[in-house]
Amino acid sequence: MLKHPLLVIELGFQLVLDPCAPYGFDVGRTLPSEQRLRQKLRTFDPELLQALLRATVTALKHAIPGLGDTIAFDVKHIYAWVRENNPNVYVEGSFNVHHIPKGDPDCRLGVKRSSNQVQADGSTKKKKVSLFGYGTGVAACTDPTYGDVVLAEFTLPFNEADVTYFRTLYQRAVVALDQYPTHIAADAAYDVWYVYQSVATRGGIAAVPLNSHGHDETPRDPDGLPHCAKGLRMHPVFFFRHPNGYRAQRFRCPLLFPQATGHTCDHQQFAKGRGCVKDLNWEKGGLMRALLDRDSALYHTVYNRRTSCERINSQAKALGIETPKVRNGRSVRNLNTLTYLIINVRALQKAHSINEGIQQMN
Repeated sequence: MLKHPLLVIELGFQLVLDPCAPYGFDVGRTLPSEQRLRQKLRTFDPELLQALLRATVTALKHAIPGLGDTIAFDVKHIYAWVRENNPNVYVEGSFNVHHIPKGDPDCRLGVKRSSNQVQADGSTKKKKVSLFGYGTGVAACTDPTYGDVVLAEFTLPFNEADVTYFRTLYQRAVVALDQYPTHIAADAAYDVWYVYQSVATRGGIAAVPLNSHGHDETPRDPDGLPHCAKGLRMHPVFFFRHPNGYRAQRFRCPLLFPQATGHTCDHQQFAKGRGCVKDLNWEKGGLMRALLDRDSALYHTVYNRRTSCERINSQAKALGIETPKVRNGRSVRNLNTLTYLIINVRALQKAHSINEGIQQMN
């Protein structure tokens, strides 16, 4: 914050006036000690920080044409400041999901997965790292000229799945931009029907890799109708509301519905007299998930925008977001918001500089 005195004013610190200073106050003497800052992080109103972050997005939207047409989503891990995260210290129960560290009772045990470990034969090996901490979810976008911008952020304990962040991040990003995105980009952890649904109704796509979770995907025709295990086009029967909240359609064996054809099948379900049954998500988002052409140029163009989150995460890591020296969830959340505020302030300074240069050229 020493480099961003205007942010110090916005946060409401009691200013130590100095008429010789650039902004009329001594930033170094105004900012409190580390202990006082940690106390401020515990008691500060998070809604005020969120309002400041939205204000930076509004300013960036005015400075950057077309900002927010494509939004990328990702979650970064944060190590809690607890002894359980020290690999040189054995702590009984450190890998127990029900264990609550005394140093930070708000953090939780989670698993950081990585599949980027390339082996000698060219294959990849999944690597898992368990840690106590938090996850910081971010919605970001990028512009080839102006760079990367944070649209929204959200922090949860690290035991929450990545897709849990999506709805809150999406809502905050839409409010900050005052518009809906056309496209969305995210990794396979976001392969859930309602992620696709958020853009399917507006003609966009969600560029998300298919994540079958070890199950075979149902073969379908271009109109979405499924095939049975024997490759026959199944018969639609009725719609119903699925317990998971989406509109589903039931499909039955085409040899038995709408009436028996007299043909037989060696499938075990046919021998039971009921034939194959499939209940499929029939929302626009569910259909997009199943039918999306993931080899198309549009898909790859949108998916490549996901790197904006990686660059934002890199900036945030350089600012210390990965290892905060605080010991409660509220402080971590406020510190994360402040970190993303700084990133956006820098982006806004860059945008103003670029726009000034363009105006001078004209």
